[in-house]
Amino acid sequence: MNILLSSFEWHQLLQPQFYIEHGGLWVLLFIVFAETGLFVGFFLPGDSLLFVAGIYSNMLMHSFIDTQNSFINLVLLIILISLAGILGNATGYWFGRKVGPAMYNWKDNFIFKQHYLQQAHDFYEKHGGGAIIFARFVPIVRTFAPIVAGIVNMHQKKFTFFNVIGCVAWVIAMVAGGHYLDKFFIETYQFDIKKHLEIIVLVIVLVTTAPVLFKLFFRKKNKQH
Repeated sequence: MNILLSSFEWHQLLQPQFYIEHGGLWVLLFIVFAETGLFVGFFLPGDSLLFVAGIYSNMLMHSFIDTQNSFINLVLLIILISLAGILGNATGYWFGRKVGPAMYNWKDNFIFKQHYLQQAHDFYEKHGGGAIIFARFVPIVRTFAPIVAGIVNMHQKKFTFFNVIGCVAWVIAMVAGGHYLDKFFIETYQFDIKKHLEIIVLVIVLVTTAPVLFKLFFRKKNKQH
């Protein structure tokens, strides 16, 4: 513990491999839950964390159950992460039903920003129920989308349907993508992408945040005109 603290640097909190290597499966599941279940979790790594989790799927599952089978490890990891994400969204929806309307009167602070909530609301209004699915693939928006669904009193059965479909699709895409891309490069090119995770994670962050940055940039530009 002392060794970990002595070598800790704050920027490591933005690196998904830090949580995988030092937190393991349970920290991973908590982060997935918190990113959508707790509105303060928007700053946590989402897509990149799941991608890296796919690469380290065997290591993560060995701490939980030793199956000795790479495919079974991958499937079990996907199931566990999906459950955490589904419960997280359900919690966000419940929060929106209970206290969500009051959030529009909250003042901006270090953790909460009104424009994050407004982005999620606009996203939901544009895409309807499908927003719950699409939001899973958009950072920040996926944190507030279930809350907004609760605020507008989306039917619970309808929300649950889109919640399950969206979460499972997101987890499979990211976790399986990381797992099989790592396997492909090793078997085909003898290239270990684990040694270049910083670059890969940066690319994932840029790709997934591009829609949000694009919208923010053009919204500010339009306001200026």
